[in-house]
Amino acid sequence: MIRTQISLTEQEYKAAKREAQRLGISLAALVRRSLRSIVPNGDEPPWMRYAGMVTSGDRRSSASVDELFYRTV
Repeated sequence: MIRTQISLTEQEYKAAKREAQRLGISLAALVRRSLRSIVPNGDEPPWMRYAGMVTSGDRRSSASVDELFYRTV
């Protein structure tokens, strides 16, 4: 791993520490996890980071995407 230094506001630092503690991970692990969620790793298409973010509860939603998003019939 490469060691780096970042600057955070006191509010950002406290919020990040609280979230890391809530998740039971270190602040460094929280930052790495957060970066992985927004920065593509280069191995997958950029649109893949959005896969699975939206769920309708309908197992056939991919067949009726226009109806779900545009309310057309």
